[in-house]
Amino acid sequence: MWFRVPKMILTNQQQILDFWAQVELTIDQLLHSREENKFDADALLTEYRDTLQKIDRNLTFHFERDEDEGPIEMIFGCDGYPESIHAVLSLVGAAPALTGIRFKAFNHRYDPIPNFINVADEVCELRDYWYSLTSIDNKLHLAIYMKEPPAMLDMDPRVEAVMIFLDALIGEYELMTRVWALDWLDLPVDPIDYGLKPLAELRDAFDRLKSGIPAIGITIH
Repeated sequence: MWFRVPKMILTNQQQILDFWAQVELTIDQLLHSREENKFDADALLTEYRDTLQKIDRNLTFHFERDEDEGPIEMIFGCDGYPESIHAVLSLVGAAPALTGIRFKAFNHRYDPIPNFINVADEVCELRDYWYSLTSIDNKLHLAIYMKEPPAMLDMDPRVEAVMIFLDALIGEYELMTRVWALDWLDLPVDPIDYGLKPLAELRDAFDRLKSGIPAIGITIH
């Protein structure tokens, strides 16, 4: 019996193979351009991004290295869009084994959790953010409290910093698949009176609640 494979799937698979072929041909150039913690290969990185956008418009990547020794990690994500999780997993699942670099899907939990993050020359401290986490109808609702939350989330570097904190605390994949809603609210004068907790304590509370929660997507308000 013959089955017709959708042309879109075949095209996507070929684009993934083409991307990795491009990486294999150019990875030495990229790695040799590294100076301190940056790559001096903007044109090449732009080519990578352009190719990934053809696979899925939400695909992203960045580089990390925990120690001076050992391979660099190229970490792929989807900018918080759960509909693109499959694209990330398919992409990384097809990755070749190359010397000097390791390919990973999503930002994993990180220890120790950073106390501050510098985004766009603004230092954002973990202690400045609070949270509430509730299960409503078997769905997790996470609220982040900060002073004067922005009307436009993508215009405030603090929002990007908090998303990095959340990745470190609970992991990017679980953030997308376990948290139903993420709200940004104004921090009250005395957060303890409102039952809020420091963001640094989120991991333990999340782990206690997540086991009974089915995997779902995320809606950002």
